[in-house]
Amino acid sequence: MTDFKTLLLLDKFSIIFIKLGIDYDMMRKILHVKLTMDERKVPTIFNQNKKKEDQKYGYIKSLWIYVLFGLILIPLMSFGQNFLFQMSISYAMIIFLIMTSLISDFSSVLLDVRDRSILSTKPISTKTINAAKFMHIFIYLTYLTVALTAIPLVVSLIKQGLAFFILTVFEIFLINLFIVALTAILYMMILRFFDGEKLKDMINYVQIGLSLMLMIGYQVLIRSFEFVNLDMTVVFHWWSIFLIPMWFAAPYEFLLNGNQSLMTIVFCLLAIIIPIISIWLYIKLVPTFERNLQKLLNTSKSKKERKNRLKTFLLNIICGTNEERAFYRFASLMMKQEREFKLKVYPSLGFSFVIPFIFMFTFSRSEEVDYSVSMSYLNIYFSMIIIPSAVLMLSYSAKYKAAWIYKVFPLKDYTDLKKGSLKAFLIKLYIPLYIVLSLIFCFIYGPRIIPDLLIVLVTSCLYTVICYITIGGNIPFTKPFNDIGDAQSWKSLILLPPLGALAGLHYFLAAQVSYGVLIYLFVLVITNFFLWKLVFKRT
Repeated sequence: MTDFKTLLLLDKFSIIFIKLGIDYDMMRKILHVKLTMDERKVPTIFNQNKKKEDQKYGYIKSLWIYVLFGLILIPLMSFGQNFLFQMSISYAMIIFLIMTSLISDFSSVLLDVRDRSILSTKPISTKTINAAKFMHIFIYLTYLTVALTAIPLVVSLIKQGLAFFILTVFEIFLINLFIVALTAILYMMILRFFDGEKLKDMINYVQIGLSLMLMIGYQVLIRSFEFVNLDMTVVFHWWSIFLIPMWFAAPYEFLLNGNQSLMTIVFCLLAIIIPIISIWLYIKLVPTFERNLQKLLNTSKSKKERKNRLKTFLLNIICGTNEERAFYRFASLMMKQEREFKLKVYPSLGFSFVIPFIFMFTFSRSEEVDYSVSMSYLNIYFSMIIIPSAVLMLSYSAKYKAAWIYKVFPLKDYTDLKKGSLKAFLIKLYIPLYIVLSLIFCFIYGPRIIPDLLIVLVTSCLYTVICYITIGGNIPFTKPFNDIGDAQSWKSLILLPPLGALAGLHYFLAAQVSYGVLIYLFVLVITNFFLWKLVFKRT
């Protein structure tokens, strides 16, 4: 086997591992095997490649997308002297991209139980196995970080000088350590209290929650600054101390701008102390972490769902035939239990909940809004951005090989399966989100918007059928996730203009036409009824 350049570089630092009591030669052999196996693995961001020859070095080949993301950092890192603002935004982007890559591609490495079952039976110290696992992750995060920051760092070296460059390299190193340790500690906390299937589900929700929190964090971070005479001025609040990107931006203010305020010094200390403490905690808790990983092999017994007469009654109204009801239940279980589906769709569900409020409060910051007459409640249309991606994902499954069961069923066509799956998505995922948003919007804008909210509900059903016609014609859960390609993803983006047109028509009729809302609602209900009948007409 050919040697890896990464390992040749690591050899130059072998003395550090030896001093820490790690069997470096054994760690190197473990890493060599892991890196060889990784040549066959395609990362989540590029999992559409299907040819085996294209999958070799899949992670390395996918790094160009991070190089493109890194170009956005150039104006922030290379121009201007308002470091607290510029570097806070830069590090928010860096932390977001690195952490989302970690939780999507490397959680399986952090939570790998094969090391324990295979390597622990050999005369290899636990410290060496854990060091190999940590370095495995750190090597790939280094690749990602270099791809993301190399060009901005070169430009900043020319524009901002050597001191800025060295400080940035040091802080990015600390950020990588902090992210790995933080993610591992979060998983440790979950492992401490949960086991088996519940644990796996909880990990899935943590991954989704991290993505959502990072997105919301952007908005909170932006609101820590205000424009004063066209310059960004920091406005410290008590919650500013929880904004991690500001920790790492503070040393620039302190060292390069001479800002010696108390909060700047506190942030500087946090930027150094917290990563060191987190990595120390990670090292100390690794033995407990490894023991608890064994819980991943346990499976909890699923509880038998009790029959609910109300649910049965509502299901009989929603679904017209026994076959449709059966496939509705099947699709509901798949969306509930399929972890990869949840990991791909549930973050969008969270974004769909947050985005209406982000737009509503962003546009209302500069002026006072009279919510008793405002029509900004139409921002609720942004909650529908989940529908194209969810309808697309209904065609895919990690258990796609089990689709042979469809051939066994005495079915003339798959109309009931497709229709029941779409209704399951709407009832189980979208409508609960819509109800919560509607209650909040009614509290803010008053009951006057109830007819408009009913229009949004009917529009969502209509838009779901439009998305199905465009990208969702496949039999549900019959294709592997690896088949999701660029063409399919672009189709999801093409479906956004029709959503904008529906929202624009709603705004025009509500603002310009007397009784326009009631007329539009009536027309939508009729259109919706006939379109569902036409699209899902039995052959």
